[in-house]
Amino acid sequence: MYVAVKGGEKAIANAHKLLADRRRGDRALPSVTIDQIVAQLGLAVDRVMAEASLYDCALAALALKQARGDMIEAIFLLRAYRTTLPRFGTSRPIETGKMHVERRVSATYKDLPGGQLLGPTFDYTHRLLDPSLLADDAVETGDQREEGLDHVMRVSDILDGEGLIEPDGEMPEDHIAGDITREPMEFPMPRDLRLQALARGDEGFLLALGYSTQRGYGRSHPFVGEIRMGLVEIEFDVPELGFAVSLGEIRVTECQMVNQFKGSAKAPPQFTRGYGLVFGQSERKAMSMSLVDRALRTQEFGEDVVAPAQDEEFVISHCDNVQATGFVEHLKLPHYVDFQAELDLVRRMRAKHEASRTEQTDLKEAAE
Repeated sequence: MYVAVKGGEKAIANAHKLLADRRRGDRALPSVTIDQIVAQLGLAVDRVMAEASLYDCALAALALKQARGDMIEAIFLLRAYRTTLPRFGTSRPIETGKMHVERRVSATYKDLPGGQLLGPTFDYTHRLLDPSLLADDAVETGDQREEGLDHVMRVSDILDGEGLIEPDGEMPEDHIAGDITREPMEFPMPRDLRLQALARGDEGFLLALGYSTQRGYGRSHPFVGEIRMGLVEIEFDVPELGFAVSLGEIRVTECQMVNQFKGSAKAPPQFTRGYGLVFGQSERKAMSMSLVDRALRTQEFGEDVVAPAQDEEFVISHCDNVQATGFVEHLKLPHYVDFQAELDLVRRMRAKHEASRTEQTDLKEAAE
């Protein structure tokens, strides 16, 4: 238990005032609005929504503003708010094959049915600061197809047609999807729960683990089969009506990673899959997630666990940035009693050590 220092309430209240003052900044400048954050800092908003497991652009923007741009603090705020919301049920699985595609690229095939669609991406930009952004210059509107891509086959379907890739995962009809936000984690963990944990895991942590699999710590030689980003419809079954109703659309990023597999006694050589699905436009996260997902499927393919990215308990137990933040930042809280005990222990150990050295010196002198 942490005991408040005398006068602590006043100090904390003033700290809150100072935080609000720093958050507002120069009063001569207009305050940034929630609409501005949603419209102009969309990728930051998308990350907050993804790792907080709550799709609401305005609330994610509010969390970002309140957190002064601290992404993990904003994620923490939005997760805390999420716990106050009622749960009405579970929506139907989204059909990403029916996505209204805004971006769709493959690194495995040049010519695809439906074509490559670059969309909004940094991939081909020069990493040079743009001075024109210092002023509010006019921005040209990008060209768009007259007809949107609503039904585009997946690249994995091409490989599947030749039997060169493992079948897409199928769940039993009576399978009830788990929820890691309502149930305690247990290992080994089924893949649906594992993917949930990865989807809300820290992007940087998953990026590092995904990178490690490419450098030999996971025996992975991946190819981006496909990345697609766009709007998908959310449907909810209403028992009273007897059919599903549409709740609207959300933007998601999906990545299917294609990996080599040399085969085993049970399966022939073939390509295997890693999968990532994230709220908003979050390609780095979706790619990292798909790399780690494949690394964690070692038992399915009879592979040895030889790297951190293949260790399910290690990955899932440490990928959550809110949990990690709490465990690290609690070190800033008072530990006076604990430290005094440690201090006393070290002093006694040093005294005992010095006494032992003195005794050994005396015995050596006596022997001489």
